[in-house]
Amino acid sequence: MKLTGIKHVFFDLDHTLWDFDKNSALTFEKIFEVHSLNVDTFDFLKVYEPINLNYWKLYREEKIDKESLRYNRLKDCFDAIGFNVSDDIINQLSEDYITYLTTFTHLFEGAFDVLDYLKKDYDLHIITNGFEEAQQRKMDNAKISHYFKTVTNSESAGVKKPNPIIFRHALNVSNANPENSIMIGDNYEADIQGAIDVGLEVILYNYHNYNAEAYIKQVTKLVDLKKYL
Repeated sequence: MKLTGIKHVFFDLDHTLWDFDKNSALTFEKIFEVHSLNVDTFDFLKVYEPINLNYWKLYREEKIDKESLRYNRLKDCFDAIGFNVSDDIINQLSEDYITYLTTFTHLFEGAFDVLDYLKKDYDLHIITNGFEEAQQRKMDNAKISHYFKTVTNSESAGVKKPNPIIFRHALNVSNANPENSIMIGDNYEADIQGAIDVGLEVILYNYHNYNAEAYIKQVTKLVDLKKYL
């Protein structure tokens, strides 16, 4: 059923429009090659993905800083697969990861289709917990920057989703209010519950089949957003 009264559509970026897992895997292949590290990328990613998610949760909760996240997620992964690597190499890999990550441009299927469709009737915005220096380059290289009126990141807002301050900051800079706004994202805690707490309508992009409450609007394909907007 179509939603009424919506003027502003806020998107998460990573894991919602920008295919983080695919781009990240390609990045690791690249930086391991650059540093001549004989690491099996498949084995590495099996341990990296849950470790990375856990560190991002700690980062959202303000329990670690950016530098700790970047270093420790790699250190823990190398330890887990029993690959000996120096701290200097880990620190260089963490820098190169951010540099190369933004050069890969895979979006989720239907991203351009739905953005073209929505832009005709709504003002589109981004709210992201990603690092400020990387997020704009991701959008520029993927050729989606022009769709969005505003981009709010956690470093400019001073807090991370689901903190209500970042949502209020995004509403303020976009001249929007909760009553005419909707948040679309993949992370139930950060995107969905965070937006609900400040009064926004929400749609969960549930491509990973999270067991969400029945009352939460959700889609498993981006093009299905057209059912609601």
